[in-house]
Amino acid sequence: MSWLQQVLEQGIFAVTAEAGPPKGPDIEVIRKKCAQLKGAADAVNITDNQTAIVRMSSFASCLVARECGVEPVMQMVTRDRNRIALQSDFLGACALGIQNILCLTGDHQSLGNHPQAKNVYDIDSIQLLQMFRLMRDEKKFQNGEEMKGEIDVFLGAGENPFADPLEFRALRLAKKFAAGAQFIQTQAVFDLEIFTHWMEEVRKLGLHQKGSILAGVIPVKSAKALRYMKNEVPGVVIPDVLVRRMEKAADPKAEGVQVCVETIEELKKIEGVSGVHIMAIAWESIVPEIVRRSGLYPRPIKSEVTSP
Repeated sequence: MSWLQQVLEQGIFAVTAEAGPPKGPDIEVIRKKCAQLKGAADAVNITDNQTAIVRMSSFASCLVARECGVEPVMQMVTRDRNRIALQSDFLGACALGIQNILCLTGDHQSLGNHPQAKNVYDIDSIQLLQMFRLMRDEKKFQNGEEMKGEIDVFLGAGENPFADPLEFRALRLAKKFAAGAQFIQTQAVFDLEIFTHWMEEVRKLGLHQKGSILAGVIPVKSAKALRYMKNEVPGVVIPDVLVRRMEKAADPKAEGVQVCVETIEELKKIEGVSGVHIMAIAWESIVPEIVRRSGLYPRPIKSEVTSP
């Protein structure tokens, strides 16, 4: 059982973070990020060619992270691989001890640095969850053939409470839990009103008891960055009052961290939120400060947590 799964099943408010692999073969980039995040997060997501930009593979980067003493969450997107390759990579990851997998569809290739690339999307993220759950629980490949060997993996997925139409977002979450998701990491929360309403719908459906929900947060360095996310990043909702607050700040970086801390404090109060996922994009060094100021440090250690 993965460490992240143990923490969540013990009811401890979890912290995960994120690290993007380099645009090259230098593993020192991953080692540096892991050194910054170690001890501040229970597990660290290793992204899979995020924003459709070519980077070192999530698989290889996860192995480096584990060597650094950081538990990885391997992201897998369906954009680039068909079901044959996805099952193959899944088996390889499980064989080499990667115990957390986050199932995603992935950003469209037109957004990245190879817009002419042919996308795959043989299956979507919900089908990916179903496929991996079948392999783990029933020892069968997606085509129904028997598979040999035991698999120990904690399956997760992403969810966006802010995408239109809002009234269907909780129902989509229900589909992911039904498909096999055991934990969920959400899109970054800037609009607490919308997120709180989504969690109300989640609780009405009893979904907070189906798995663990980790709310995403992003520390933003400037008003310019916040405006870019507001205007250019699909599925992100940012209130105008927050943009004005960042514009008036004497020290935008410090203000961005303060906003992130305040958001976490509010998220901790919401029934059904099991943790936070801190996406400090190219700013991994700030994560320990955010965790400490949010009252989430020190993180639990293995001697303090007993597996269920």
